Amino acid sequence: MKKSLTRTILGTFALLLASIFMTSVSGCDKKVSADTNRKAIIHTEFGDMIVLLSDSTPLHRDNFLKLTKEGFYDNLLFHRVMKGFMVQGGDPTSRDAQQGARLGSGGPGYTVENEIRADHIHIKGALSAARQPDNVNPDFRSSGSQFYIVDGKTYKPGELKSFENKLKADNPEFSYTEDQINLYADQGGTPFLDMNYTVFGLVIEGIDIIDSIAARKVARGNRPLVDIKFSVEELK
Repeated sequence: MKKSLTRTILGTFALLLASIFMTSVSGCDKKVSADTNRKAIIHTEFGDMIVLLSDSTPLHRDNFLKLTKEGFYDNLLFHRVMKGFMVQGGDPTSRDAQQGARLGSGGPGYTVENEIRADHIHIKGALSAARQPDNVNPDFRSSGSQFYIVDGKTYKPGELKSFENKLKADNPEFSYTEDQINLYADQGGTPFLDMNYTVFGLVIEGIDIIDSIAARKVARGNRPLVDIKFSVEELK
């Protein structure tokens, strides 16, 4: 990992912990368990990513850990990779899938109620739940297993203001904080996904692994030409 990027992640992480990823009972109307600051490690051929799971999204946190404990994610693929956007995995049909097979529709047989929050934004390294499109999923329910990790790019404050104005159409009270504006300018991300998908974690170590995955050449449908397997375990 480049030292400058490492310092950026570590420097902004303290801010993120204080603002969004620590348990906030007042900001969440769902019951939050006593287990705080739980982490998972995503193993890949490029190295490991350590992910902090948000206590403010307990349904997604607990579901992710449940599937992890069951071995659901063992040897699945990052089946959809888009440089400058995100890397996606969690489709159980990707395990041992033949080359050229269409992937991305599999899951555990259930969805998860959305836990979308204005203070959980799509900065680089954000762990978010994939979902079906709005026209068949008006409640923005999340896939029971598929997730993506944000790659993204940096945005100037003026560009971010444009996204903010669009979000205000459905969320009149929404506005980016100064800290969030700085995160998108310094670290980058995908702000056009904010308030549309549930962000439930953040890569805190190994963020350079995202770049390695995103750099792989892909075939039609954005599936890597060479399979990228991963497995997940809870970090005790």
